[in-house]
Amino acid sequence: MPCCRCCLPTDRDRPSRGRRASGARGVETARRDHSRLRRSVAPIAILPDGHIEAIHEASLRLLETIGIEFMGQAARDVFKRAGAAVDEVSGLVRIDREIVQRSLAAAPPRFALTPRNPARRIELGDDHVNFSLVAGPPFVHDSVQGRRGGNLADYERLIRLAQSFDIIHYIGNQPTVPLELPAETRHLDCYRANIVNSDKVFHCTAIGAERALDGIAMMAIARGISREEMMASPGVLTIISVNSPRRFDEAMTDGLAAMAEWGQAVCITPFTLMGAMTPVTITAALIQQNAEALAGLTLTQLVRPGVPAVYGAFTSNVDLRSGAPAFGTPENVIATLAAGQLARRYGLPYRASNSNAANAVDAQAAYESMNSLWASVMGGAHLVYHGAGWMEGGLQASFEKVVVDVEMMQMMAEIVTTPALDDIEEVLATIADVPPGGHFFGAAHTLKRYRSAFYEPLVSDWRNHGAWSEAGSPTAVDRARAIWQEKLERFTPPPLEDGVKKRLDAYVAERKSALAGK
Repeated sequence: MPCCRCCLPTDRDRPSRGRRASGARGVETARRDHSRLRRSVAPIAILPDGHIEAIHEASLRLLETIGIEFMGQAARDVFKRAGAAVDEVSGLVRIDREIVQRSLAAAPPRFALTPRNPARRIELGDDHVNFSLVAGPPFVHDSVQGRRGGNLADYERLIRLAQSFDIIHYIGNQPTVPLELPAETRHLDCYRANIVNSDKVFHCTAIGAERALDGIAMMAIARGISREEMMASPGVLTIISVNSPRRFDEAMTDGLAAMAEWGQAVCITPFTLMGAMTPVTITAALIQQNAEALAGLTLTQLVRPGVPAVYGAFTSNVDLRSGAPAFGTPENVIATLAAGQLARRYGLPYRASNSNAANAVDAQAAYESMNSLWASVMGGAHLVYHGAGWMEGGLQASFEKVVVDVEMMQMMAEIVTTPALDDIEEVLATIADVPPGGHFFGAAHTLKRYRSAFYEPLVSDWRNHGAWSEAGSPTAVDRARAIWQEKLERFTPPPLEDGVKKRLDAYVAERKSALAGK
């Protein structure tokens, strides 16, 4: 028995899909195309403007007087040339507010990323919303094979699953890490898998310049253009994670510089947990998070003014008794909404995340993720990272959770998108035709929105209700398992010219050889 609207044929198999309330099936409205999602409701401002200005001012003071550590010499040199105060012994960089403000003014308020299929282009800015697949877990899980280390076969299956849902717009950095592959070259296999199994925008690994440049080059090959042409039409994005508190490591800033030099998008995201990597209060965490984000964003614009940049936020709290991170909490929701206000204050696209701390696809996983999704979308996030599949606080990618998250993202999309206005005359005529105390099951207005192809399998389940309920009702995990299995069984890779595939393979072979010789 399906658990959600995504459980029957794929998005492209049906021009429309049923919309239902819990326990009610068979009544439909036209299904929205989620490949281009725009939010029609205003984002929530949870903090007064005065609070936001106080956080902004405190962040600038932190940058000017306390400073941020940049471990890489190249990054420090960029700041030094811009007039920042650089302590070469400690690595601390103190950045005058005029440098920050001038840099932020250069960053574009909106931009587009174009993958090998131009129809899959994503927009960041204005009221656009984009969801990504989970990124980075070292473990993977499904209810068939259980928990296991990340590997390339599961990596490819997750990419195929993401390709099957139009609500997933973007491939994050390694939905599970293929641990069996050499660390120095696995990014090449991952980029190739992204391109062969999907035609969507993907993330470039920015641990050093070479990994970033490889991602740019392979996307250019997939698009049939040069790397130089990609500078005018970016197609990839990276996320620079700050080593909070107040540290950017050398590999990350080298990757940042490589992406910026070639005109590709860079998202700066402090990873801050209140009580561990920031002071314990929300205001204090936001001040530090904001200062770290502004420092990285300033560096992107000092490297290449006008390069696409995204304000990223990932602030939550920890259990102070155990030190374990918590996600989807009230503190996480407040911080996510407030970070959206800061991003809007600077006129920058905003990234947030769907996260949870559950170890199983259960009620905790669902309500913590829904809290995260709600805060992200209503906080005005243009990129919701880890949108589908995150489990165990980011340690595990779950196939069943991908499906559950897809359903929740679809619900969020329906909530924040203005419904079509019905023909008022038809509505009034329909209401007039049904006597008081009657029902609308047989009304023409209902029947023309009824589709037997969608409805019949569910009618069959209802007819056999007694039989299956005695054996035990299938759980959400059971239904999710059936969905991802069916999606993968029916998966057809998006078309890719043989010539493009050969050029990709040749590039991967050449780069593996070069990296092996180092």
